[in-house]
Amino acid sequence: LLTLTEESRKAHEELAYLRRQQAGDKQLSYRSAAMQSVMSLIQTVAPTDVTVLITGESGTGKEMVVNEIYASSMRSYRPIIKVNCGAIPPALFESELFGYEDGAFTGARRKGKPGFFELAHMGTLFLDEVGELPLEMQVKLLRVLQEGEIIRIGGSKPISVDVRIIAATNRDLWE
Repeated sequence: LLTLTEESRKAHEELAYLRRQQAGDKQLSYRSAAMQSVMSLIQTVAPTDVTVLITGESGTGKEMVVNEIYASSMRSYRPIIKVNCGAIPPALFESELFGYEDGAFTGARRKGKPGFFELAHMGTLFLDEVGELPLEMQVKLLRVLQEGEIIRIGGSKPISVDVRIIAATNRDLWE
């Protein structure tokens, strides 16, 4: 006998599978015990809203793991915003992540601009190469993770965001 939660989860998994098939997405193919362990871990964390950090050398398939987590998550019907943290100049990073209000700085759009967190609301934000973030941005990112809210540049009121964070890096963050 299935509970309503189990039924919902099973229906969601079936829909996600059908969406992937319709979109022509290829399923990951693997044989190694290590990859079987990774896939098992993916299936454990995907249905939760836990923040995920994926580490590994460049070219090891971190983004494929991200895509698999997203496709198997309860947020797969919502947007996934992918941000390469290493490609955004430090001076622009805060405005790109958190957005800005009208008149926040010279050259700003007249009506302001939502940041990646607002664009990913109810969905997933993938921060690739998160190890490239300047320390002052890491502190602001921590606040979003703890409080679930952002403040746009030039703004004064917090904006609540419901975003699942998946991050990846090739750096050894423990160092």
